Amino acid sequence: MLIGLPAILGPDLLFTLRAMGHGEEIAIVDGNYPAQDHARRLIRADGHDLIAVIGAILAVLPLDDRAEGAIFRASEGNDPTRAGDIHRRIDAACARLAPGHAVRPLDGGALYPRIRAAHAVVATSEPALYANVILRKGVIAPACVT
Repeated sequence: MLIGLPAILGPDLLFTLRAMGHGEEIAIVDGNYPAQDHARRLIRADGHDLIAVIGAILAVLPLDDRAEGAIFRASEGNDPTRAGDIHRRIDAACARLAPGHAVRPLDGGALYPRIRAAHAVVATSEPALYANVILRKGVIAPACVT
């Protein structure tokens, strides 16, 4: 345990978040997603739901504010015009935890290749279908000295 860090962030996930560079993406996926097969680097978050993992990551990860979009999510039936309860919960959590960053729904053709290309995939035990999120890492600017 460490002071000031969410306990859900284990050593492997903390290492991965710190090792990621600006513009790299991390995918947080539901329990049905074929994470083992699709991940370049796989981090298990068994026993945790998607919203809790996203909340813990957003507590420490700066999001990219220089690119077009830093938060992406799956859509109901892979149709970006449709949203289920989990998508509304993702949108609400991200609005609260990352104000100023809109959540962009993607169709399967855009989402799944992006997950495969992500720096890492975090596999949760989330039971909801189409509950997959991608976060794009930003930078922490150096403090100005006056």
